[in-house]
Amino acid sequence: MRKKITVVGAGQVGTTVAQLVAYNNLGNVVITDVVEGLPQGKALDLQQAGCLQVFDSQVTGTNDYKDTANSDIVVITAGIPRKPGQDRADLVATNAKIVKAVTEQVMEHSKNPFIIVVSNPLDAMVYAAKKVSGLPKDRIIGMAGVLDSARFRTFVAMELCCSPVDVDAMVLGGHGDSMVPLPRYTTVSGVPITDLMNEEQIDRLVDRTRKGGAEIVGLLKKGSAFTAPGASVVKMIEAVLRDRQRILPCTAYLDGEYGWKDIFFGVPVKLGSRGIEEIIELKLTPEERTALDQSAKDVQSIIKDVDKILDGE
Repeated sequence: MRKKITVVGAGQVGTTVAQLVAYNNLGNVVITDVVEGLPQGKALDLQQAGCLQVFDSQVTGTNDYKDTANSDIVVITAGIPRKPGQDRADLVATNAKIVKAVTEQVMEHSKNPFIIVVSNPLDAMVYAAKKVSGLPKDRIIGMAGVLDSARFRTFVAMELCCSPVDVDAMVLGGHGDSMVPLPRYTTVSGVPITDLMNEEQIDRLVDRTRKGGAEIVGLLKKGSAFTAPGASVVKMIEAVLRDRQRILPCTAYLDGEYGWKDIFFGVPVKLGSRGIEEIIELKLTPEERTALDQSAKDVQSIIKDVDKILDGE
């Protein structure tokens, strides 16, 4: 029987996820959105590409969560982007309520889905989905590290004029300005970039990675990145549905790992058919540990705000 993948939110990220899932024949896709006609239109358009792109996945659009029943994987992209001048607290409050409502409706119709959260602020929103859903920690995850690492890989390849396929990178921490790219764990065909670049080059690429999303927003003038985020989600979906046992940096629930508890945070995990099968703890230098702890504190402060919102304070 084909797997069922539900994408909540028919915006650009959600549409990209649906498109790549279908193109890779990973399963049948349901796109849901509150806007009448939007998911139906995008689903029909995508379905008509099947004979051209040679896929036979079924793609449907709906405004009714009943059509998402018994989903194997649910991707939550719903939420609003931060507007110019908007206070962070306002964004957190708005998106936490959206994620809460979405998660409640998802869980009403699917007993034990694997949930991937994309909504921002990412670390806090996946925490909200976990709290509302009651799912075990290995069944819910956030998409951030795969994207941030892809950006780091791309910038390294551009700097060295080499194929990005040969670059492996590791980015830990929260999905924001305090994320922690790790040059020591970033290699080109097994060679650490610390042997291929000077300190100035590395620092410049690390800074660009931290600002990778903002750079795209600035160039687009309206909207934000969607192709790479969508591709990052599908890489995670593939690892689960095909039991790939991939080691990927993802936003996972920590229960003592890296010295932190009860937060969602970007760390390397092994992804397979059971979801998060292992959290991998890297050996860090004192400087890397300090940077990671600071990132965790930033995430923790936003999670406290989410707790207040969900608890009705």
